[in-house]
Amino acid sequence: METATPVSRKAPRPRADALRNRERIVTAAREMFVEFGPEVPLDEVARRAGVGNATLYRNFPDRDALVREVVCSVMDRTALAAEVALTETGDAFEALSRFVHTSADERVSALCPMVQTAFDEHHPDLEASRERLEELIEHVMRRAREAGQLRADVGVGDLMIAVSQLSRPPAGTRCARVDSFVHRHLQLFLDGLRAPAPSELPGSPVTMEDLRRPCPS
Repeated sequence: METATPVSRKAPRPRADALRNRERIVTAAREMFVEFGPEVPLDEVARRAGVGNATLYRNFPDRDALVREVVCSVMDRTALAAEVALTETGDAFEALSRFVHTSADERVSALCPMVQTAFDEHHPDLEASRERLEELIEHVMRRAREAGQLRADVGVGDLMIAVSQLSRPPAGTRCARVDSFVHRHLQLFLDGLRAPAPSELPGSPVTMEDLRRPCPS
């Protein structure tokens, strides 16, 4: 008697409307986290996304899961901007510039500190997105340096500090007014990265490991 071969059943692909709902939730959450911080009520996020609370919790069972997805999606989009620029132009400095300006548009300066202070920064999804982004930026900076476009005394940490600081409104200023100047100031910073360097920077290039090292007590 022949034994029937088991039928392989693939997991059903999410429906297009389910994917759209998830994307709308992530977009609304990103906007509201930037505006109000990570403790914004999730029912307000659902309302802005135009979905019910049940839909939100079906996609993201808790606040940590939603914050994690928002930050991962931002890091993935900024990495993609650099990749696309590098593919389209072959110009490493243009890819670096695209990454810097996209990071500001995505409000990285407001989102990333939430992970560092309130959530599990060592979650595998976060680490995977972060490693992909850092490796890409290391690669782009190395190519720009080898092409004589980027000064030799800057590291990825220098870049990330500048993007974070320059896209964050100073205390006592109106966010909407400062937003109109962000790309102007980022471009000034990018021009300062170009080789040949007109001056020598104090200290050594800052790495991401330097930024993660605990401060001395």
